[in-house]
This record gives sequence, C-alpha cells and structure tokens, in this order.
Amino acid sequence: MTEHARAGTPQLSARAILLIELALAMGGFGIGTGEFTIMGLMPNVAQDLNISEPQVGHVISTYALGVVVGAPLLAILGARLPRRILLMLLMLFFATGNFASALAPDYHALMLYRFIAGLPHGAYFGVASLVAASMASPDKRANAVSRVMTGLTVAILVGNPLATWLGQWLSWRSAFALVGAIALLTVALVFIYLPVSRHEETSNPIRELRAFNQPQVWLALAISAIGFAGMFCVFSYLAPTLLEVTGVHENWIPFGLAAFGLGTIVGNIAGGWLFDRLKFKSVALVLSWSTAVLLLFPMSVHSLWTILPAIFAVGTMVALSPPLQTHLMDVATEAQTLAAASNHAAFNIANALGPWLGGLAIGAGLGWSVTGYVGAVTAILGLLIFFQAWKLQGIPARSAPAGRAATEH
Repeated sequence: MTEHARAGTPQLSARAILLIELALAMGGFGIGTGEFTIMGLMPNVAQDLNISEPQVGHVISTYALGVVVGAPLLAILGARLPRRILLMLLMLFFATGNFASALAPDYHALMLYRFIAGLPHGAYFGVASLVAASMASPDKRANAVSRVMTGLTVAILVGNPLATWLGQWLSWRSAFALVGAIALLTVALVFIYLPVSRHEETSNPIRELRAFNQPQVWLALAISAIGFAGMFCVFSYLAPTLLEVTGVHENWIPFGLAAFGLGTIVGNIAGGWLFDRLKFKSVALVLSWSTAVLLLFPMSVHSLWTILPAIFAVGTMVALSPPLQTHLMDVATEAQTLAAASNHAAFNIANALGPWLGGLAIGAGLGWSVTGYVGAVTAILGLLIFFQAWKLQGIPARSAPAGRAATEH
C-alpha cells in the first residue's frame, strides 16, 4: 500500500504539493518567529515590565512548557479531526495566544499568554509533518518533512531578526502582533491550498497511546529533551551576552540572530544528509559536534569577530532535529501522530531546560558566557542516552524488517 493510499491523500500535481508545503512552512515561519523573537528582545521586555533578564528567561521556559503540555494533549484530542481542519484550528489558537501576548499588562499575564501560545506548537508541526510525508514517496518522506521545517529555520534567519528590529523600533509587543498576523495568513493559505480529503484515515488515540509506549521512542525523546538543551541555553541569553560581555551596541543583536539562523539552515540540511548516510549513528556525531561547539563558545564572547562565527556554529546544532524526527518515524510504528507531535514537545523541554539551567548559573554569579559550559554538559548527557538507545537496538536493529513484521502482527 502506498503512502498516499494509507493517508487517503488525493493524487496531486507537483505544483499543488509545492503550494501545500509553502502553506505549511508559513505556519512554521510564524511559530519559529513567535518562539524565538523574545530572546532577541529580552532587554526590551525586561525594561518595559521592570523585571530581570533571567525572569524573561522564565517567560521563554513557560512557552516551552506550553508546547510540552499541548503537543500530546492536542494531538490526542484532535486525532479524529481531518488534518486540514485541525491545522487551521491550531493556527487560530496560536494567533490568539500571540495577540494576547502583545496586550499583556504585566509579567504574570505575559507568562500565562506565552503558555497558551505554546500549546498548539508541537501538534501543528506534528500534523504538518504527517501531511508532508503523506504526499511523498516512502523514500523521500524525510526530504518532504525537512522542506516544511524550513519555515522554522527561515524564521530564525529572517523572521527573528526582523521581529527583533521591529520590536526595538516600535515595541516588543508589535513583534507578537506580527506573529499573530502570520498565523492568520497561514490559516488562509491552508484553507486555500490543502484540499479536502473525503477518504482520509483518521488516527485512533487509544491505538497510538499503546504503540507509543516503547523504550526506543522514549529514549529518542529523552535525547531531544536533554541533548538539545545546550543550544537553547546559549541562544536564550545571546542578547545580554552580546551587550554585557562582547560590549556591542544593541543594533548588532539582529546580526547575531541572523548568524544563528544561517547556522540552523546549514544544520537542518546537514542533519538530513547525515541521517541518509549514517542513520541513527548520525545522532552521536551531531551530539559530539555540539559538545565541542559549546565548550568553545565561552572563549569566543569577547570579540564580535569571534562570537559571530561561534553563534553560527551553535545554530548548526539544529542538525539533531532531522535525524531524531526520522528515527522516531521509523520506531513509532502506529503512534505516528503522537510521536511526531511529542518530538517537538521534547525539543521544547530542551527549550525550557536550557534557559532555566542557564539562568541558575548566571544568577549564581558565574557570568553570561557560562551558558556554553552548562550546554556542553547537557550535550554529553544526551550522548550517554544515545549509547543506551544504541545498545537496545542491538541485534533486532540489524533485522528490522522481520522484527517489525513480528511486532505488527
């Protein structure tokens, strides 16, 4: 049975598929801009609300916790809905959370609204990934998913610096209003370009919950949650590091964010390329690279001309995403929707864990650049979890077709 038949997706032209992927990527662009823009505007938010930068880090963590809660919950609640309807509802939800964030009167209200805005994040990416994969041949699913995820990396390269510039020029609130508008545009694009499928096979929440509970799924999610935290630990405090340690004007912050964004685009492409050639072993290679990059970061922070390449290198750590996403699709069997959404929940546990650990270290008086060393520890822990997952693969991994057939029967 083909992927098209399983998903109930009608046969589409190459142009139609491209337009659908662009519509889905627009949602990723909005989500990526909304998730990361507060990091570039950390000093502005802190000054406006009369709070500290580490407290703004807690706002970032609150959004990430919203993703963690919302990804599996909304994936299960929306499992029986047509994917087209579910995608539009999730983006309407996301738009509401961002418009509310733009109007937040104080710190506690902003915490609440960022939590709400984070709820649909993981479920949207999970469902969008499944839609993209359903339109591709089985040997090109990862490429299709990565094209949709390009919206997220372009947001880091373009959307985040532009939103930061807009927030510095007008107000940090205008950046969240812009994100809400992008979310509404995504709703319109999905409505126009993603066709109604009258024969789409909806998910079974109970079956997915049962299939989800297996060691390889949980270990992959643990690698995402812990091994990826170092990138967020550094990136979350990038703006104050540039201002307080490197000693540059705030006008350089968008350039730092752009360097990070360019690194994520390179990393996203490299991660898919590595997985095609090394499969699950690529995760160990990326985590080893991440450890080296993070250990070197504190040595680069005293000069603009060394910190910009270091920021680029930190961005390449996103190479961990395509291998883990594809690996989860391989091991999750009948829990595709829940696993796809939960992978983004795991990444956002990393997004919560990284700023929290970094904030603790900074609050203890260890300086802004300590985030590199804290992040290196999390990358090493992720590598240890990988070795456990690799050990569990063992002989069954070398006879996957037979083993999988036995499992499915």
